[in-house]
Amino acid sequence: MQGLFLEDLTIGQSAEMTRTADERTIQLFAEVSGDDNPLHLDEAYAATTQFKGRIAHGMLSAGYISAVIGTQLPGPGSVYMSQTLSFRRPVRVGDEVHTVCTIKEIDLEKARATIDTVCSVNGKAVLTGEALILVPRRG
Repeated sequence: MQGLFLEDLTIGQSAEMTRTADERTIQLFAEVSGDDNPLHLDEAYAATTQFKGRIAHGMLSAGYISAVIGTQLPGPGSVYMSQTLSFRRPVRVGDEVHTVCTIKEIDLEKARATIDTVCSVNGKAVLTGEALILVPRRG
């Protein structure tokens, strides 16, 4: 399985996906990551916080960015080098998170692409950032 090559990329090219941060996903993320913060898992505790209820792990949304980059744009064969993240709003249990990754810059000499990354719920950004990706060359 091979994703796109550096030569296939263009500025403005994008890929997207939508995933639901449902109960099962949040539980599995807590188990895999070891982040069992009660803000994510305990409704009684979370109700006493500024969020007034449980929220999904912020890094779960970041994982959706990784999924788009690793499977679609540029896809298999690409290597994550760095990622900035700015958490804008909480993701609540059951929210559909729409992730869009858009090529912002291409460095042909270093075989790297800079990608704008945005996760949103109901049209409002919940996470924004920028990824730097090492992209394989053709041949």
